Amino acid sequence: MWKHLMFFIVISIMLVGCNVNSSNNNYDDKTISKAKEKVESYLRLNYEDINTVEFNDNMSDPMSGLMIRGTINGKADFSASIDPREFKVNSMGEKEGFPKVKEECKEEVCDY
Repeated sequence: MWKHLMFFIVISIMLVGCNVNSSNNNYDDKTISKAKEKVESYLRLNYEDINTVEFNDNMSDPMSGLMIRGTINGKADFSASIDPREFKVNSMGEKEGFPKVKEECKEEVCDY
């Protein structure tokens, strides 16, 4: 009986902890909008031949951060990890067909 009770208590604590952790992924519209602006600015100033930037609604990030996903020029997908406090692009995931980095931005990221 005690084993079942202890098992139930441990599982309950774990589920509550997971629920509290997952609520960190909820950002308001203003934060998401500003993050999208920064990502678009980053893309246009650091990559060649950016004609269009389209964003997806999927903002999920397994590390409890803010992830902006989208498509460049209607064909190349990307995902950008954003610091929601400083609105800085932490990392960029690029899929096949993504434009090349501008020559002047290869050594150091160009200001955005």
